[in-house]
Amino acid sequence: MRKVLLPGEQVIVVTRPQPRMLIVPGLLFVVVPALAAYASAWVVKGGPARLVPLVPSEWTPWLVAVCLGLAAWVLLGYCLPRVMAWQATRYILTSQRLVTRYGMLRRRDEQIPLAAVRHVAIEQSLLQRLLRSGNISLETGYPLGTVVRDVPEVATFRNFMLDAIADLPTGGAYGADGMTHNPGGSMPWETREGGRDER
Repeated sequence: MRKVLLPGEQVIVVTRPQPRMLIVPGLLFVVVPALAAYASAWVVKGGPARLVPLVPSEWTPWLVAVCLGLAAWVLLGYCLPRVMAWQATRYILTSQRLVTRYGMLRRRDEQIPLAAVRHVAIEQSLLQRLLRSGNISLETGYPLGTVVRDVPEVATFRNFMLDAIADLPTGGAYGADGMTHNPGGSMPWETREGGRDER
């Protein structure tokens, strides 16, 4: 992240979504292998033949493979994608921007200049209140606002954001429309620190 910071910009908070989305995958990660082991042992001991006498004993390896395949399908098809999605999501608050990053193989970044934020609101469900997380809604003056979901310690994060907005210099790096301010037509990568004092 520090490689893409603007001159004078500092990282305040780097966090991930509240890990409540991992509760169900975590439970399945424990329960599914246990059920698969139990079902495989039941098949090996001849359970299907006692339940349905027409099932030949030659089917035992195939039935065990089905149990293991179902377990692998749940773990790899349901649990792993959700863990990877949580791991690959980042909320980065700097002294000038809020950056949200999603995805590992297919990356999606959203950046909101703090100078463009007009209103910050918190929305919480009952479960989110119990876990002290919540959704942060940002109004930037555009028709579609931005919602950052499942932010942990949402009240603290909101306070950090408000403090950063309050600390922005008057007529700072971002104009009211959220675009970079470049006096003299200089390009963004040509802007130097201390340029604000020369105006």
